[in-house]
Amino acid sequence: MRYARVSVDGRAAWGRVGESDIELLSESPVDGGDPVVIGAVPRSTAVWLPPVVPTVFYAVGMNYPRHIAHAGVETPVRPEVGYRANNALTGHGSPIVKPVGVEGRFEAEPELVAVIGRTLRHATYEEARRSVFGWTIGNDISARTWQHQDRTLWRSKNSDTFKPMGPWIETDVDALAQTTTLRVNGEVRARFPTGDMVFDPFDHLVEMTKNVTVHPGDVLWMGAESVCRIDPGDTVDVEISGIGVLSNPVHLEGNHT
Repeated sequence: MRYARVSVDGRAAWGRVGESDIELLSESPVDGGDPVVIGAVPRSTAVWLPPVVPTVFYAVGMNYPRHIAHAGVETPVRPEVGYRANNALTGHGSPIVKPVGVEGRFEAEPELVAVIGRTLRHATYEEARRSVFGWTIGNDISARTWQHQDRTLWRSKNSDTFKPMGPWIETDVDALAQTTTLRVNGEVRARFPTGDMVFDPFDHLVEMTKNVTVHPGDVLWMGAESVCRIDPGDTVDVEISGIGVLSNPVHLEGNHT
């Protein structure tokens, strides 16, 4: 099943995605509700929102061997996460806006995203597996000069529009058996096995829930194997087979193209 959030008359609505239409739902399916269909909109004209707005936005870094080798850092010995900001989220089809003050490397990173559907604390590995409601796609945009200038990642990773996510949540897929592909203007820039991670999502959830409570609607971004430079005027597509394609144009701040 595929679930999404879309804008209908300027208001956010949950929907179940079909081949041609999106059935609008009375409530969120993520937290164990029992939504009913209250209408429909054509999929072709949908305005896509981030498929969930998390209570807490978790993100994994340096989780693929090739990325670790390229960065010249040590392989992690245990699962660890960081945090990102909800203001950075944007939906499928919406622009990634490059701030005018950004110089140097402006990059995209294609990521698998786990959407949590159960409250977890002190989880076992099997409990962690059962807690994932479904999977979506993320594009981790980074301004590298800011990343090196600042004491934290507050603007290099968390500026508005720097975290496209979507287009929907897929609940019926073996996400770790898929392939991730990054395209810029239709050209393949990266392709890798999605599950080729140092620690998988469930490893991270076990470690996280030793100290924090994870809630329905939280998201866990799983890191990327490769990064790619992007520029205003580009269109960036992140595809994970079995899930879908997240596509976003890149604009310069103050411009619409």
